[in-house]
Amino acid sequence: MSGDRRRRFAEEARAERPDLATLCLLIGAEGEPSLTERDLDAAQAELDRLAGLLPFGVTGARAWAAALAELLGGRCGFHGSSTDYERLESSLLPAVLRRRRGLPILLSVVWIEVARRAGAPVYGVALPGHFVVGFGDPAERVLADPFAAGRLLTGDDADLLVTSVTGAPPDPAAFRPAGALDIVQRVLNNVRAWATPRPERTDAALWAVELALLLPSHPARLRYERAQLLVRRGEFLSGAAEMEEYARVVAAVEPAAAEAIRGKARAARAMLN
Repeated sequence: MSGDRRRRFAEEARAERPDLATLCLLIGAEGEPSLTERDLDAAQAELDRLAGLLPFGVTGARAWAAALAELLGGRCGFHGSSTDYERLESSLLPAVLRRRRGLPILLSVVWIEVARRAGAPVYGVALPGHFVVGFGDPAERVLADPFAAGRLLTGDDADLLVTSVTGAPPDPAAFRPAGALDIVQRVLNNVRAWATPRPERTDAALWAVELALLLPSHPARLRYERAQLLVRRGEFLSGAAEMEEYARVVAAVEPAAAEAIRGKARAARAMLN
């Protein structure tokens, strides 16, 4: 991604009301460097177009869920399958809009952005292991699964989605609306998870980490992860410098860990000899 686009990402992430579509499109531009500004504008226009296809005068949470399912899951064919977890494109909004396939969270972003443009009371729900969308008062739990083409979830369905991942009864907090930055962080986590077992795709892991570091709140350990990726990519001096800076940060609370990290930095520098 160009420096200008990364600046836009950082600025949008720090806005009073971060725009979810803009942030996800900029992530998509990182994953598809050939995308132009016209392509990103066209993706925004496609979200607008889809919103314009929703019927006028819809009221009530269940009616909104049904209308989105009929349009996006039915007429437009947005859905997911197990094979979508194997593709980086499934985490990139421009590609999801083109293919009409993706991971649960990216399909949910499409639903959220289309519904929001049409005036629906919509929100995302970051259940463990599976992202869905909700409509109306969150206490009512009117939930739909965009990955399943918009299937309306009963209370038992939603509880089962949680317990199948956690093995425990669902915590009510799992059903709270997810903020835009929480969604963006989860999208970037998915990219990192996709890239981790693919040593040839350290490029994707690196840009996902670097974008996550631009968010207002992020785990400090991401800096160490970035340093390790730099070393794996043969950028030994940059990786070592990043490790030493991270060691300086953690030294006050974990001196032994800091010393171990400094040792890895020395080893990275030695690779140049």
